[in-house]
Amino acid sequence: MGERTIYFLFTDTGTYLAKAINYCTKQSLNHVSIAFDPALKEVYSFGRKRPHNPFIGGFVKEDINSDFLKESASAIYSYRLDAEDCEKVIQKIKEIEAQKHDYKYNFLGLIGVLLRIEIERENALFCSQFVATVLHDVESFRVEKPHCFVTPTDIRNLAGLQLIYQGKLGDYQHCMKPAERKLMQGDQSFVKQSFIHLLSKKVKQFVIK
Repeated sequence: MGERTIYFLFTDTGTYLAKAINYCTKQSLNHVSIAFDPALKEVYSFGRKRPHNPFIGGFVKEDINSDFLKESASAIYSYRLDAEDCEKVIQKIKEIEAQKHDYKYNFLGLIGVLLRIEIERENALFCSQFVATVLHDVESFRVEKPHCFVTPTDIRNLAGLQLIYQGKLGDYQHCMKPAERKLMQGDQSFVKQSFIHLLSKKVKQFVIK
């Protein structure tokens, strides 16, 4: 059947809304997105449709090189899952994207999280609720609470996530160089797992040759 890797991007834009959420949750990096390639060329979430207006939100495809995001504090995690499960997640995202004009950002849901009041609204999601929804059918991805209560911190704390980068989002692509070159430059942005994975891959190639 095989496995696929997906990626979770956690960010903190430093906006007034982000600071307010951080204050209420006592956590940082309170926005989560999902992607399917290590370069994060296509990143999906629920958030601002207009960078400077926090009150117009919904389903979004985020550009990590945009002025709004590139200065953000970030953490990027990889997560392995069955190829069949990955296709289910992609299909669910495509279904939401096809109806994106019917969806809105779930501001009331955020209040529900803070007050511990279960608020389910039709076609309304916030970022971590979106991620939990599209991963609902993945057996290995389980959170022990309703989707309307799932926070980015809940997702970061799940077993199986591997940290591959932490720092300013605009610097991430500079870390996409070969691990050996980064080590020669003394750049430790990628965690040890990334180097071990690449080293293992090269050993396998050498044995095959």
